[in-house]
Amino acid sequence: MSSHNEWTRLQPLTKNSFISKRNGQLGEPWKKYTEQKNSIVGFIGSQLSSAALRRYKVRVDIMKKCSHYMDVMWKDLSFGDQNYMTTSTMFHLIDPWKFQQMKKIGTTQIKIKLHLLEEFYKEIKHGKEQLETILRTYDMATFSSEWESIQERLVHVTKVLSDFNSVLMPGKLHTKHRLISDMGHTKIPHIRLAVNVKMPVVFDKKESHSFQESAMLTWYIEGQSTLHPPEQFEVRYKLITPTTLEEGSQFGTISVSSFSIEIGNLLPEKSYEFTIKRAETYCLIYGFWNDTIVLKTKPSPTDHVDYFQNASCCFV
Repeated sequence: MSSHNEWTRLQPLTKNSFISKRNGQLGEPWKKYTEQKNSIVGFIGSQLSSAALRRYKVRVDIMKKCSHYMDVMWKDLSFGDQNYMTTSTMFHLIDPWKFQQMKKIGTTQIKIKLHLLEEFYKEIKHGKEQLETILRTYDMATFSSEWESIQERLVHVTKVLSDFNSVLMPGKLHTKHRLISDMGHTKIPHIRLAVNVKMPVVFDKKESHSFQESAMLTWYIEGQSTLHPPEQFEVRYKLITPTTLEEGSQFGTISVSSFSIEIGNLLPEKSYEFTIKRAETYCLIYGFWNDTIVLKTKPSPTDHVDYFQNASCCFV
């Protein structure tokens, strides 16, 4: 709120706020009005505060940057235990074509989920704006006459918040195709598909540095300790705006199973773009976001010598 008056109008109303000037008593209409108004102020403060909206936005942004995988689980028909198949067994039994079809369905579901999160967030922001407008502009008479519609607005925003949180949770994938072909007299294991979400991979800007002919890059996974067993990553690098054939060959992709790497054979005093991503896997269904950092290598010592020699000549 920009002004003190606007902020004051959104504060909870107390008994002392509205004492009747005629008899010094808090009349029943005022009491009902304060209760109604305070319920909205309390709801905004607990569910729609500026801090809460920032958290919702961060969650949306992180989900868009996450890697989404299709997990395949099976239920042992004899013992009823949930177990993860070994990779070799799983892909030996599952029909490859049907699996690819399910990956496409999974990718579509993730895109729909991300779109829903964006829409729910916009609706939450809009709901807050509407409720704040009500608090600023409605007097006691308007509150009383419009209270039913105000309640409907509160219920709607509450449902949107619930839907937003439910969409954030990883869910099952509906098996449209029978992934395992007929095995004759052998019982076919029951397959269950679910989405597994991995947090984004991000460069550590403070710990990534460039040198004269190399660069040391460090990265981490959001919310995860670097002591955690690393995954397989791909680091891509390229020289920005090359001008010669030699400079045009300054690019490449390196696979690494750690949280850091030193890339050598770079040219001095040049700007390079580095990109980090998880390595492609068979079960990845959505994860095209990559983190990028630009570093400029240090000038070579001969460049400094030539500069000072040329500068000396100019002053002879």
